[in-house]
Amino acid sequence: MVDKRENMSENNNSNRYYYRSFCQKESVFMKYSKQREAIRTAVSDRIDHPTADVIYEEVKKIYPNISLGTVYRNLVLLESIGEIAKIKVGDGVEHFDPNIKEHYHFVCKECGKVRDIEVKITIGDEIMSYPEGKILGHKAFFYGICNDCINKKP
Repeated sequence: MVDKRENMSENNNSNRYYYRSFCQKESVFMKYSKQREAIRTAVSDRIDHPTADVIYEEVKKIYPNISLGTVYRNLVLLESIGEIAKIKVGDGVEHFDPNIKEHYHFVCKECGKVRDIEVKITIGDEIMSYPEGKILGHKAFFYGICNDCINKKP
């Protein structure tokens, strides 16, 4: 993922900077926003797959007047342009993941932590040639108890 601010004055006669995302096949241009950049950075700097509420609390330290709605709308926008991934692990809330590559997750059933997990899963040709349609991808979640929770138990 490469991003930068570009002066688009040759396109629109202004000196405003625009944010350019290269995550998808085509470049996406949008007006640069300090708040959006802070939200993107807050997600990118974490490995715990935070919720919108967690990101809101973090960004609020920098921008005290930001609303949860603004944070959520920007998270959805960043997900829609391929900058971050939105995942649902069965706890009723959406988590956001800076890793947009196909990978797997471990979810702790005690504390709710969500972490990336390195596993190799081989999908057979019989499933990839599914006769009822074209498979575009897959997701897998592994549920268990994390070491922190195991070590807390008496």
